[in-house]
Amino acid sequence: MTTVISGIGELVTNDPARAGRGGLLGLVRDAAVVLEGSRVAWVGPAADAPAADVQVDAGGRAVIPGFVDSHSHLVFAGDRSAEFEARMTGQPYTAGGIRTTVERTRSATDEQLTSHVARLVAEMRAQGTTSLEIKSGYGLSVHDEARSLAVARQFTDETTFLGAHVVPAGTTPADYVDLVTGPMLAAAAPHARWIDVFCEDGAFDVDQARTILAAGSDSGLRGRLHANQLTYGAGVRLACELGLVAVDHCTFLSDDDVAALSDSGTIATLLPGVEFSTRQPYPDARGLIDAGVRVALASDCNPGSSFTSSMALCIALAVREMRMSPAEALHAATATGAAALDRDDVGVLAPGKAADLVLLDAPSYVHLAYRPGVPLVAGVWQAGRPVVAAPTPG
Repeated sequence: MTTVISGIGELVTNDPARAGRGGLLGLVRDAAVVLEGSRVAWVGPAADAPAADVQVDAGGRAVIPGFVDSHSHLVFAGDRSAEFEARMTGQPYTAGGIRTTVERTRSATDEQLTSHVARLVAEMRAQGTTSLEIKSGYGLSVHDEARSLAVARQFTDETTFLGAHVVPAGTTPADYVDLVTGPMLAAAAPHARWIDVFCEDGAFDVDQARTILAAGSDSGLRGRLHANQLTYGAGVRLACELGLVAVDHCTFLSDDDVAALSDSGTIATLLPGVEFSTRQPYPDARGLIDAGVRVALASDCNPGSSFTSSMALCIALAVREMRMSPAEALHAATATGAAALDRDDVGVLAPGKAADLVLLDAPSYVHLAYRPGVPLVAGVWQAGRPVVAAPTPG
C-alpha cells in the first residue's frame, strides 16, 4: 500500500542533501511525500509526484518530521503538583523530591504503571512525537527498576536504565553504587539499551558516575548522563571524555565545558521545560550553537521538574528564552534529537527513512513558536500509518 500526501505548502525534510537549496531544514515548497509501508518512498515537488494507492491533500499546510523526544521519565505514579506550587511561591528546586515519586511508584501495580505510560505516550503522539526515549529511575530497587524498564519496553526500544537517579533512603552511596552496578544492572540490562546517571550535587559525583557507566558498558549498554543541571560541575566534561553521544541539561556551563562539547561532538540535549517549571536560568543555546556544539531539545517529561509532554512548547521556549531560531529549534527537536539516540532513520523525511511525519494546521513550521500553546497538529503518521486524525483520503 502506498500513500501520497500532496498539496504540502512547506515540507521540512531535514535532508542534508537538500540543505544547499532548502537551508538547515531542507525545505521543499509545493511538495509531496510518498509513503510505502513503514518507509518514505519519494519526496519532491507535488507536480512530479508518482501515483499511489491512497491520496491525501494537505491543503497547503506544512508537514514536518515527527518529533524525537530523546529524554523522558514516563514510568511513575503519583503527583507532585504541590511541589510545583511551592516552587512558584519561592521555594528552590532540589533533587530530593524524586524520593516522593519513588515511594508511590513502588506501591503501584504493573497494570497501573502501564496504563499511565500509555496515556502519556498517546498524549505525546497527539502532539506530534513519534519517537521517544523512556528512562527508569523511580524504582531504585532491583525489582522495581527491572519492572519499570519492562513497562517502558512495551512502548519504545529506546529504554534507559537510570537506577542511579538518587540514593534511596536507608542505604549509603557506596552500598547503593554497588547495588546499581551489580544485581540491579543484571536485572535491568535485558530491558534497556542505555544506562544513565544523575551526576549532580545531591545525587552522584563524577567518580561514581564513571564507575556506573563503565559497568553499564561492560553489560552492553550505551552511556548517557544528566549533568550540570543544578550547578557547575565536571559532569559535562566526563561525558565528553567518555565520548557519550549526548549529555543532558547543560544549564550551568563553563568555557571549558563548552570547548569540550565542541571538540568531542557530544550533543548537548537541552530541556527548557525544566527551567520553565523550576525558574532556574535557561541554558545558553545560542552560545553553544555559535561555538559549534550540536544541540538537541527534549521534554524531560517527569512529575517533578518538567511535567510537559509538548515538544512544541519546548520549541517555543527555546526560541523565546534561549535565542534559537525557529529552524534551529525544530531541527533540534527532530534530526538532532534522533542523533542524540544514535539514530538516523527518524527525524528526517527522505527516501528509505521512517515514515513518521506530522501535518500542521499552519502554513509554516514557524507557527510552532509563533503560536505557542495552540494545538496545531492536524495529522500524524507513524511508521506509515495514520495514528492521529488526518484529512480524508482522496
